Amino acid sequence: MTERRLAPLTALTTLGRRPPRPAPAPTPNGATATATVLDGSAARSRIVDNAVYSEGRRVATPGSPAESREELLHGEGRLAWLGLYRPGPKELGALAELFDLPELAVEDAIKAHQRPKFERYGGTLFVVLKAARYLDAAEEVEFGELHLFLGPDFAITVRHSESPDLTRVRRRLESDPELLSRGSEAVLYATLDAVVDGYRPVVDGLANDIDEIETQVFGGDPGVSRRIYELSQEVLEFQRAAQPLTGIIAALTAGFDKYGVDEELRGYLRDVADHVIQVNERVEGFRLQLRDILTVNATLVAQRQNEEIRELTETSIAQGEEVKKISAWAAILFAPSLVGGVYGMNFDHMPELDEAWGYPFALLLMVGVSLTLYLVFKRRDWI
Repeated sequence: MTERRLAPLTALTTLGRRPPRPAPAPTPNGATATATVLDGSAARSRIVDNAVYSEGRRVATPGSPAESREELLHGEGRLAWLGLYRPGPKELGALAELFDLPELAVEDAIKAHQRPKFERYGGTLFVVLKAARYLDAAEEVEFGELHLFLGPDFAITVRHSESPDLTRVRRRLESDPELLSRGSEAVLYATLDAVVDGYRPVVDGLANDIDEIETQVFGGDPGVSRRIYELSQEVLEFQRAAQPLTGIIAALTAGFDKYGVDEELRGYLRDVADHVIQVNERVEGFRLQLRDILTVNATLVAQRQNEEIRELTETSIAQGEEVKKISAWAAILFAPSLVGGVYGMNFDHMPELDEAWGYPFALLLMVGVSLTLYLVFKRRDWI
């Protein structure tokens, strides 16, 4: 998608060309009041790029947003494009004064952590996009947030993360002045296109992680359950980032007939919508696949546990058999010992001690008791 040449985007919104507003009143030292707010070194460090375009070509690189506002007064059809990285409340508040930004949208941009959305405040559009990039080293997905304020003569991008790389978006548009001359809507489309393009490596990375997890599951890795859970959370977060784009594009295309959007532009936006649908379908597939993998892993774990329990049971049974044998032989050996112990007591008056048959009787009694016990234990399979 990054190589597509874009058609005019003016009809995407109801933005009308507002008359140039007067420049801010100068302060006694000659600088404008708003410029003073944004001209500090800390403020300048938050502005990644600041340019004014005329007919799609850069005509000025102002040093502050106030200067950009003044540059817009020097000609019709100019566009100020300011790119900010994690600005503070003071910086955004000053921009809100300069470009008449909607208060609610500015609050959202300051707080960040917003869901992707598309809102229209009179002549200003406010768009929130969730960017994503796959970190190969950590094997995880990093999510970022991007806010866009789009007016008839300005485009303000507020980035709260490293992605997407809006420098490439700016270079792309600057290389095609005819496209950039369409105004802030061109910035919106090119940015949306870059965000969707950034989802592709994420999808590929997640697919590779799922393949690795399947190998771990069937390899019996005990730590795979945690990885499945963590990856499932990333997939859900990615789904929350990509799914709302369908609604955002639908909001853009809803005005096709009303605002007379040409067929070429409709085709470009449908192409983006198709890629968004493909991403969402794959992400939903990942979610279901991980759910199935988790079920399979639970089943395999249960089977392994059953095998271990069966082995333990068999071992216990085998040990019980050995105990029975030992107990049986101990009982058999105990019987003669008992008889011998009785006759071994040192008493003068005991039956059969003076009889001639006393000794053979004692031996026969020992053998008889032992044989009887042996037969009983043998019948019960103890020995």
